[in-house]
Amino acid sequence: MKRKPEELNYLEGDMLLIDKPYGWTSFGVVAQLKKWSKAKIGHAGTLDPLASGLVILCTGKWTKKLTELLGLKKEYTGIIQLGEITPTYDLESYPQDKKETSHLTEQMIHEVIKQFTGEITQLPPIHSAIKQEGKPVYELARQGKEVVMKSRQVTITEFEITKLALPELHFRIECSSGTYIRSLANDVGAALGVGGYLKMLRRTAIGEHRIEEAYTMDELKAHFGTSMNARIIEPKLRP
Repeated sequence: MKRKPEELNYLEGDMLLIDKPYGWTSFGVVAQLKKWSKAKIGHAGTLDPLASGLVILCTGKWTKKLTELLGLKKEYTGIIQLGEITPTYDLESYPQDKKETSHLTEQMIHEVIKQFTGEITQLPPIHSAIKQEGKPVYELARQGKEVVMKSRQVTITEFEITKLALPELHFRIECSSGTYIRSLANDVGAALGVGGYLKMLRRTAIGEHRIEEAYTMDELKAHFGTSMNARIIEPKLRP
């Protein structure tokens, strides 16, 4: 059940479920809540600026629980755009290599989806926050330096097509922590032979915690009765 903001014990320690808006970084959300509450705050896993949805914050003594929260399963909804690719696997870079998708059938797509259900090997995107040489690999990639990513094992518990309106594929996914949905979108497009990228992503659950229980930033702004100064990141398109 969603509690009222005034029922939370920010300074002593509590857990906040936040509905991160599109365009905000997870660090921007943390910085804004620190300014409002004057409390010690940490987050249990980031969410890309181009994604919206559930982020878990812990304050005070509850920050000790962040490690156990990091490993919880995740649920996402979103849209894969078929027939084009992007270097970042999402809309932070320009779509390219346009291909026809009208020949794709629902059966063909379902057969490919089966390949990406269960335990799979995934290669994270080079435009990600994984660190090499002490720096996030996206910084190295943007500097034109060679980046070698290591594959990882992840688990896709459920991969459901909720709507098919080519070239868009709407989905709902339950997966293990550490899964890159951007990589999954790219891999599904490649397996279909037409390419694909992540057009939209929303995180709807972390473990048993659901987005319906989360506070919006506007709700918290009204509670604290102050201005909203967190920087909203407008993504710069990469070539």
